[in-house]
Amino acid sequence: MRSVEQHLAEILAAVPVQPSLDLAVSEAAGAVLTEPVTAPVPLPPFDNSAMDGYAVCASDLADVPVKLPVVGDISAGDEGVSAIRPGLCTRIMTGAPLPAGADAVVPVEWTDGGTVTVEIRRSAPPGNHIRRAGEDVHAGQEVLPAGARLTAARIGMLAAVGRDRVRARPRPRVVVLSTGSELREPGGELAPGQIWDSNSFMLTAAVTEAGAVGYRQPTVDDDPRRLLDTLLDQLGRADALITSGGVSMGARDVVKEVLTGVGTVRFDKVAMRPGKPQGFGLLRGVPIFTLPGNPVSAYVSFQVFVRPALRAMQGLPPEPLPTVTATLTEPVSSPPGLRHYLRAVLRDGTVTPTEGQGSHQLGSLARASGLIVVPENVTSLAAGDPVEVLALP
Repeated sequence: MRSVEQHLAEILAAVPVQPSLDLAVSEAAGAVLTEPVTAPVPLPPFDNSAMDGYAVCASDLADVPVKLPVVGDISAGDEGVSAIRPGLCTRIMTGAPLPAGADAVVPVEWTDGGTVTVEIRRSAPPGNHIRRAGEDVHAGQEVLPAGARLTAARIGMLAAVGRDRVRARPRPRVVVLSTGSELREPGGELAPGQIWDSNSFMLTAAVTEAGAVGYRQPTVDDDPRRLLDTLLDQLGRADALITSGGVSMGARDVVKEVLTGVGTVRFDKVAMRPGKPQGFGLLRGVPIFTLPGNPVSAYVSFQVFVRPALRAMQGLPPEPLPTVTATLTEPVSSPPGLRHYLRAVLRDGTVTPTEGQGSHQLGSLARASGLIVVPENVTSLAAGDPVEVLALP
């Protein structure tokens, strides 16, 4: 058996990095920047009002209440240059440019709302409710570094500094399919010996959680020719492929039968539980991850191997899931020589294994919030021992 580290290292050495493309900002959500982005102008680009109200000279409000003539209206987007002098004021809307001579904004709630003259009932210091030019971002400031994933807020930042296109690595497109003649689509009826397919739905969602784009394919039965044709058909749209099932030692392990010796695909046993049977390689240059068919084995394999690989494909550090240290609430045992991933619930610095640790028991995975990692050389841990836990999404 190879170690978890050996198998992951081989994967990371083989997966290609997504090319850097010129993307429209409207289509770049989730992509990873390959260039730093700087602001060509300050943000805000001009002094403006933070409130609907009145632009005033603060010195006029030394003794309140006070009445002032209203000499104009300034709305957001007004392009004209305006000004006031002491003893006068203008109505102003949120985001509107501050008139020259004004040094404070009085919210309309502090006034009687007058349009010819206005009674102001509260004083305001200089700078009151004014957004100063450049107080958010200075001209020339780097607002996003290369390597940043474009979240919603960062997409907003790109637009705010006037960018409509950007250089970035797009999210990998990952095609997911489950294999097995016993599988049926959810929503249909089951005959004896059949089960509903859960793996492809679960893994497609995990792809999305990992920052890639998942495409679920309908299940494929144990027909070698049909499976190979389906995989080859997907290469045109896939940056990576994931299969589940058919990789162990059975007489009908069709994925192993079809892909052995194809491209660089190879099948190995990895010293881990769950998830010992693993396959990986390049199929016409496209990475293919062949995961075990038991649901928990497939899920753990994804988090340990596929998630870091998808990050590497985007030029990001191939980091594992976030790891925390927690205190065991009850003893656990583990087979020698295998790295054991136990489903568990994290709570207030403690971790409790879930009931049902079989690789087929999806219910315990659905209840879990973490995976306790028991090293290969540890066969038992006692209640109160500190353990490393992978925090699940």
